[in-house]
Amino acid sequence: MQVAVYYSNKDIRIEERPTPKIATGELLVRVEASSICGSDVMEWYRIKKAPLVLGHEIAGEIVEVGKEVKQYQKGDRVFVSHHVPCNTCRYCLSGYHSLCDTLRQTNFDPGGFSQYIRVPKINVDRGVFLLPEEMSFEEGVFIEPLACVLRGLRIARMQPGKSVLVIGSGISGLLFVQLSQALGAGRVIVTDINEYRLNAARRFGADTTIRAEEDVPARLRQLNDDWLVDLVVICTGAVSVISQAIQSVERGGTVLFFAPIEPGVDVPIPMFDVWHNGITFTTTYAGSPADIVSAIELIRARRVQVQDMITHRLPLTETGLGFQIVANAQDSLKVIIEPQK
Repeated sequence: MQVAVYYSNKDIRIEERPTPKIATGELLVRVEASSICGSDVMEWYRIKKAPLVLGHEIAGEIVEVGKEVKQYQKGDRVFVSHHVPCNTCRYCLSGYHSLCDTLRQTNFDPGGFSQYIRVPKINVDRGVFLLPEEMSFEEGVFIEPLACVLRGLRIARMQPGKSVLVIGSGISGLLFVQLSQALGAGRVIVTDINEYRLNAARRFGADTTIRAEEDVPARLRQLNDDWLVDLVVICTGAVSVISQAIQSVERGGTVLFFAPIEPGVDVPIPMFDVWHNGITFTTTYAGSPADIVSAIELIRARRVQVQDMITHRLPLTETGLGFQIVANAQDSLKVIIEPQK
């Protein structure tokens, strides 16, 4: 089979590998769609593990079923979660599945940018989800990122009627816009430096957009009768936006750090202002199994529209081009790799 091997953002090589052999309790899945996540092009995060086959937002069809697998059969259309929790540790039992050591160590083999993946027994047990009949493989790749966004809003305790500022309008930002609106947000505002993505944010439901180089807190007060916002969601790793986020959140509000920042980067925090204004900082990573189930239903019911977010569809042989498109973050939203074409 063919795989796209990551050496760096500018060095993606198409290589031939044997199709994985499955053991008892495992599945072999033919990958029909695999999308490039923003985290895939974070070189500071990925390159130290290179070479490897990336790709964790996938959907496909089961083509081989291992012995003792009873709940799935050949021909089933599925979403496969790359990370799965143990469900028994202190983190899982407290509802923090994404902090579980098992979740952070599990994966499928070799990665989504390949024609086939082997799904280990533990992933079969708790990380394989049937796609609804009305959901395409393309839509299925949005399940994982939407689950992450769902967990973020849950952790941030977003409530109906509250105002939301989303900083950064890539795919995650756009999913935050749609989900916030679906959950009854009072007003959803988006900032970005890219006009193409600001236009996309308006198209996908943002009430207002603000160019990031403007005085964002001042513009918020103009828009909100001299109020700031109740929740700020940071969907970019740019350190400069953290100060902007703190200045944009209302007293008693929350700042959600969704996008990661490179390790070793320290950020000065005006702790008196944070304390005096009762600001809550919180973070999120990944999504739980329950979030995945909810994400599937939201996409199935068209409460969150994802099809029109796809701007590029490329064969596996052009995965390198896809990485360049995502890394440059210009006129693109979701780039999908189709390994069977």
